[in-house]
Amino acid sequence: MGRGNAWRKRLANPMWAVFLMFALFPYIPYIGRYISLGTEVVIWSLFALGFNILLGYTGLPSFGHGAFFGIGAYAAGIYFLRVSKGLWGPLFMSALIAGIAAALIGFLVAKKRGIYFALITIAVSQVFYFIAFRWDDLTGGETGLSGIDRMDLGIPGLLRIDLSPPLTYYYFVLAIFILCTLLIWRIVHSPFGRVLQAMRENELRASYLGYHTAAYKWAAFVVSGLFSGLAGGLYTLLINSAFAFVLDWTQSGNVVMMTLLGGGTVNFFGPVLGAAIFIVSRDLLSAYWESWMLLYGLIFVVVILFIPSGILGLIGGRKQTVLR
Repeated sequence: MGRGNAWRKRLANPMWAVFLMFALFPYIPYIGRYISLGTEVVIWSLFALGFNILLGYTGLPSFGHGAFFGIGAYAAGIYFLRVSKGLWGPLFMSALIAGIAAALIGFLVAKKRGIYFALITIAVSQVFYFIAFRWDDLTGGETGLSGIDRMDLGIPGLLRIDLSPPLTYYYFVLAIFILCTLLIWRIVHSPFGRVLQAMRENELRASYLGYHTAAYKWAAFVVSGLFSGLAGGLYTLLINSAFAFVLDWTQSGNVVMMTLLGGGTVNFFGPVLGAAIFIVSRDLLSAYWESWMLLYGLIFVVVILFIPSGILGLIGGRKQTVLR
């Protein structure tokens, strides 16, 4: 009976509904034809879930996290164009280089908190932005990197899947998203994740319990950077190019807005909902109204002032969802 109840509890997890919804997206009437838009939603959902390890579970407001998304994007593009054309190599390098950058920057911010943590991350992200914008020989400068093709997936001589069609690449990104979501879920619900949540509630008390809080913040920063970099690599393959705008502070602001709007501080899947709302609003509303960001900004302000726990926090209640 105990094992049966455990399986029923696992199957009742809302993540399966999220996976099913994304899997059926291409077949939804009207909106299903926007495959590239759906792919972007999945990529930004992965980015936001990785970012939420810091904001929602550790309580660290990183306002420069777009740096790791952009570093991953450029790492994939540079590796593809100047080292080896492939699929897994660029994606591996996007996560690795972003993780290394996060590890180095983490040493600067691990002992900081609050506004000091946020300001340092913003400053670092702008440093990377200007490097990418000016280093013509490596990053292409203002013109960026182009000609980054999506290579075939498969086993030579046995299996070959062409990822150039948008639908095929959508399901490839979805498969990576599912694997990463399961991994992030395990991380935040592990003893390590419980320590992060304890630090979020009261870092001083967590330190009194014997936890090296600076080391845990550094580790959370690195793990978050890895997933953010991988999302950046997937984005480079989506648009077949890499440009400096992915490193701009506005990208960092976007992921913060997504996470807070959806309810990432109280619910694991809040960032996914926020990413979907933001990307759809940007692409669909902007087609009808040039000043769509004004409306979105007003909605965001209302949510922060009156629904600080976000949309999913409003639906489920903060007390019931804070540790999900």
